[in-house]
Amino acid sequence: MNFKRVVSGLIGAPIVILLLIFGNVYIIDCVIAALAIISIYEYTKCFKVTKKAKPVSWICYLICLVIPFLHVIPSGYMGFVIGLAMPMVIFILFLHIIFSNLKTTIKDAAITLFGIIYIVVFYSFLSKVYGMGNGKAYIWFPILAAWGSDIFAYAIGRRFGKHKFSQISPNKSIEGCVAGIVGAVVLSLAYTALLNNCFNYTVNYVIIGIISLVLSVIGQIGDFSASSIKRYTGIKDFGNLIPGHGGVLDRFDSLLFIAPFAYFLLMLI
Repeated sequence: MNFKRVVSGLIGAPIVILLLIFGNVYIIDCVIAALAIISIYEYTKCFKVTKKAKPVSWICYLICLVIPFLHVIPSGYMGFVIGLAMPMVIFILFLHIIFSNLKTTIKDAAITLFGIIYIVVFYSFLSKVYGMGNGKAYIWFPILAAWGSDIFAYAIGRRFGKHKFSQISPNKSIEGCVAGIVGAVVLSLAYTALLNNCFNYTVNYVIIGIISLVLSVIGQIGDFSASSIKRYTGIKDFGNLIPGHGGVLDRFDSLLFIAPFAYFLLMLI
């Protein structure tokens, strides 16, 4: 067992729990913005240091600064802000290409835009989940789906995994992936029982079981998706900020991928 990985989890888990229980939407928005900034740094750096591309980092950081204002901007104006944001980003990226005399290429711009959508927009849905009705309780469903899958897949796959899933992430096995799904569903149902029996919620077990299964699969695809970026750029980890896990993006890749799907699926309950 990876000792550093366990220690990081034991230190990080209480911090996350305390933040989500005692925080509010504004604190959580600021924390998520900070995670997005670090993740964008790791994402753009992996392309730059390997000379695969030169993403326009500053515009990514600028967009990250919108996240702390997600619950400050009146909801009636949110559609206008989102509708204007993407065309403006594309406009600015093309201006950057033009005024750099093609030193910034369309590939650089495309990777920049992809990073904004993949990281900043996806992270913002964590804020949306936390800010929805019963958000303080429901935010744990995507977390349990992501990290429950990761823990069970790692533990079972490491010991019993014999059939490799993909060369994109050669350490992952089919057995581990299946265990991850089962673990995520079991943890989510146990948490649902806690909500229903101790806090008078009425969450449907069947619906949350199906949602958890779907989110676990999506989260594992998110893990493979992040690995595909690492394979393309030729790096092992996005960073080394979290001992035993790598960078912030290494730790949050599956939760990041789950976030937008969780927001819409949790509306069903």
